[in-house]
Amino acid sequence: MASEHEKTRQRQLRRREEDKKRRQQQKLRRRRILMGMAAAAVALGLCALVIMLVRHAATPGPEAVTGETVPAPTRPVTGQTVIHLAFGGDLVVTDKTVAAGVTPDGYDYKDVFLDVAPLLAGADASVLNFEGNLCGTPYGSADGKAPPELAAALSAMGVDMVQMANSYALKNGLLGMEQTLEGLRRQGLEPVGAFASQEEVQRQKGFTLRSIHGVKVAFVAFTKGMDDLGLPVGAEGQVNLLYTDYTSTYQKVDKEGIGKILDAVELEKPDITVALVHWGSEYNQQVSQSQKDIASLMQKKGVDAIIGTHSHHLQDVVYHEETGTVVAWSLGDFFGDGERAGTDSSIILDLEITRDNATGETRISGVGYDPICTVTTMTEPEEEGAEPEISSVRILRIREAIEGYEANSVDKVDTATYEAMKAALSRIGKKIKTE
Repeated sequence: MASEHEKTRQRQLRRREEDKKRRQQQKLRRRRILMGMAAAAVALGLCALVIMLVRHAATPGPEAVTGETVPAPTRPVTGQTVIHLAFGGDLVVTDKTVAAGVTPDGYDYKDVFLDVAPLLAGADASVLNFEGNLCGTPYGSADGKAPPELAAALSAMGVDMVQMANSYALKNGLLGMEQTLEGLRRQGLEPVGAFASQEEVQRQKGFTLRSIHGVKVAFVAFTKGMDDLGLPVGAEGQVNLLYTDYTSTYQKVDKEGIGKILDAVELEKPDITVALVHWGSEYNQQVSQSQKDIASLMQKKGVDAIIGTHSHHLQDVVYHEETGTVVAWSLGDFFGDGERAGTDSSIILDLEITRDNATGETRISGVGYDPICTVTTMTEPEEEGAEPEISSVRILRIREAIEGYEANSVDKVDTATYEAMKAALSRIGKKIKTE
């Protein structure tokens, strides 16, 4: 009879083999989707999009290692290695976001993400906050359930990881969370900050490691709470938490819990550590004192980039050039209803990471961003008195859409959207700061 140690080793081997298969499947899916997108782009004369997507489709993705101690990646010993990490904000599963992909044959979200695909596929690793579940029907706002085609489209468009330490983690119970994590991995997306079992908690130690072109990056995610739901007895640690009073007032920072996970990260000696944090209050620009305390604690524990979500509004993104650190208090909504003021526009953040291969020194060497906006196009009804219907929902790059309007391109946005985009571009520019 096999020993417990042997059983654990076999499970780890199976898990690594499954990860390898998922990465291969993800690459194949990206190739198929991106080739189709490239053909469409040629028809529209979008040569730049074709080049970028084809290049990424042929580039191997980052190798995932989920919390286990692994051999150091093979690294060059001279020159510099530069990688880029892309971050989007909240993808919120609602009736409207689900409906955006409805087709006569089911669901297809390629057109929703088509315009921003170069930003996601062009990075060495891309991350979003997924506020939803993949655990059956009915789809939509009530239970936060999404069709698997939504996750498949994200994977095909270049997303590698999704934050699952957020308000939706327990929306459909522990079983729903377990099914969601399995569903995400099935589509080639690695969830961060939530764990399907106690065994997974012990194996991953609360974080995910990635070797990206020889640069070792640690990703860790935390949430302020889960819509007042608490982890049941026996499920402790299956979602990384920022507060001990996470079901009530969010005042008591869990310094011990946060520190334990970040200490485990430090033992792996990553080149860069990224913390994805679901925190703050919704629909405003306020940053609480406890958020500032958490940011300070994380930076003292070696976190280089803090990427915030949950407010649904873009808040300040501050790059400290001297220390090579970044705090993005909130990236706003990547894809949501966009019905509240200020929630239809946000950014995809680009972090440039540079490693000196001779000394091993690695730091965030630059910060870029691309403003984006969710645009809903309505179709006027044929019958008098009928309500207009949604004909399309797309996430568009604001700068490119403005240029297209001013060049009178065939697929330009309407005048009202153009004016709204110009105003959003001005607001967004004031949120990006270097100190």
